[in-house]
Amino acid sequence: MTIDSETAPATLMLRSGPVQGIRTGGVERFNAIPYAMPPVGARRFEPPVPAEGNVGVREGTQPGPTAPQRTKAVPGLDVAPLIGPGWREGDDYLVLDVIRPADAPGGRPIMVFIHGGGFVVGAKDASVQAGSSFARDGVIFVSVAYRLGVEGFLPIPGVPTNLGLRDMIAALTWVRGHAAELGGDPDNITVFGESAGAMAIADLVTSPLAKGLFRRVIIQSGHGAMTRDIPVAQRLVRKVAKLLGIAPTRAGFASVVPGDALDALEKVSLPTTRLDLRDADGREPVFGISRFIPVHGDDVLPQPPLEALKQGAGSDIDVLIGSNAEEMNLYFVPTGVLPKVGWLLAWLILRRSQPRAWRVLKAYGLGRDRPGEVLVRALSDLVFRWPARRFAEEHRGRTWMYEFEWRSPRYEGGLGAAHGMELPFVFDSLATVTGPEGLCGEAPPQALADRIHALWVRFATDGTLPWPEFTREKRNVHQLAADRTVEEPPMPAARFLP
Repeated sequence: MTIDSETAPATLMLRSGPVQGIRTGGVERFNAIPYAMPPVGARRFEPPVPAEGNVGVREGTQPGPTAPQRTKAVPGLDVAPLIGPGWREGDDYLVLDVIRPADAPGGRPIMVFIHGGGFVVGAKDASVQAGSSFARDGVIFVSVAYRLGVEGFLPIPGVPTNLGLRDMIAALTWVRGHAAELGGDPDNITVFGESAGAMAIADLVTSPLAKGLFRRVIIQSGHGAMTRDIPVAQRLVRKVAKLLGIAPTRAGFASVVPGDALDALEKVSLPTTRLDLRDADGREPVFGISRFIPVHGDDVLPQPPLEALKQGAGSDIDVLIGSNAEEMNLYFVPTGVLPKVGWLLAWLILRRSQPRAWRVLKAYGLGRDRPGEVLVRALSDLVFRWPARRFAEEHRGRTWMYEFEWRSPRYEGGLGAAHGMELPFVFDSLATVTGPEGLCGEAPPQALADRIHALWVRFATDGTLPWPEFTREKRNVHQLAADRTVEEPPMPAARFLP
């Protein structure tokens, strides 16, 4: 990054040596600080190893490499602000960015962001989630990169499971250990994320390996129900290995360069690829959105997260969790698929993941509304909204629930309160998604971004929110756009999910 007349050099003093960044206005940014050694060679399929200390002066003005990935275009939608630049090649990508107030005297709240992207794409520095707004408001902001896809979330025999989650734990360990050097309070760390990042955080709330690393979490369009049994997930291992023409072993996968692994990842992710990832009850917890997700039954997640919550895991952590009102519109509206869905196709799509597909469709308007609308409404509840409520029900600590219901005018009003829509409001970054191909259209409400962003800062600062907590008996859900709290009844999806 070139330093111009509006910026100046900045220095972050770490025990491993100084990091050179930049200061813009009242905010300092330090990019691509390693929290672990590069995951290449013998370390490619190993747990993260702490980065080496005493490296001298480190240059921190460039964004650095990203995890191997391959992004796709979405018709009529600029996705780069949401998922980042794609694969910036380079070995040293287990890194984090630090953005802080220039006058950070110490003891400030810390917010650590985990990006989304279905566990196969995404970047810590996608522009919609730039953290300068949090630093502007007195928070130490940290964003984390982690292993994706084959390297991060494929339980290969002979390879430690959940390497992507282990990366996040290593990054959080680094943040807590360096909190004072960053200007923050090690006992006031909030971890937040969206989509796959939120799913991962919900899992880490219950992980014994993450205990004590953070005080609060904000789970945006995520929950703890998207994990698989290891034996089920190993069906994916065998399928990917077959596509690559290798043995489904550590040695087999180690023989494949990341670019070739991405070819197989793309093929196995196609909806036409024959692969049964349903569990013993006939359910597929991700509903086909991503093949690559965390597994339970190891030392990271000894139990399914909901079962761990029932036994008190994470009861010492404050939780703010929520969803968007029309999550699945993102997957069906820009592609133009929604109006083409008939009843048979709706049943076939849902039947792959839900054994009582016809009953679900009937509960959501079968014969009353158009098939595509019914399917998307049902999937929004099954995939995101109801599992988030279930997480809130089972969490034994303090829990708040929100719903984001502002509707984007994009696609003739059809996009609505789709998946990811809350991000530019949380980050006060509407400018990155405004315009004819922007997620939020031409004139999203800045006042709403001001209010939502302030709520997130307040929660991270002192753990308070201006609406009552959520319990199984008092189902208080705060609607962010309307700025009102409603007591929400269980939704139809409750009859079809555990």
